[in-house]
Amino acid sequence: MTVLSDRDILFGIESGRIGISDYNEKSLTPNGYDLRVAEISVNGVVHGKEEGTVRIPPHTMFFVSTIERVRMADDVCGNLWLRTSWIRKGTIAAFGMVDAGFEGTLTLGSYNSSDSELEIPIGERYCQLVFHTMSSASEKSYAKRSGHYQGQTGVTLKPINNQ
Repeated sequence: MTVLSDRDILFGIESGRIGISDYNEKSLTPNGYDLRVAEISVNGVVHGKEEGTVRIPPHTMFFVSTIERVRMADDVCGNLWLRTSWIRKGTIAAFGMVDAGFEGTLTLGSYNSSDSELEIPIGERYCQLVFHTMSSASEKSYAKRSGHYQGQTGVTLKPINNQ
């Protein structure tokens, strides 16, 4: 796999191989794209969508959904990395791979490990998506292989497609 540079990402968007809705130039990095917070679910209550700040109690799990909808070609996948500014505040996150052929917003599981309340503004950059080109296109993309979360919008904790 090869990591895509900012130039490659822009070319991927222009050519249609990569889709990023609500694209923001400030989110483009030399080797990825920072995804922003649309809403946050804490103890089953969803906050956000428009503006404001969500407060996460100490030692609490929470889920973040992204403003951006991403669309991956059949030969492009991605890794997610929590921004270090959130790590420094005590956030721990477990992210999966963004599969080739995936389309939708992303739901990101996180945990406030600190003894202090964590404040996350809606619209803030939260994690970086690093795009990779695969050695060849997948035989069956995410949508065709399982696709449980294909097309998701907002914080999504249960599969929406039962293939």
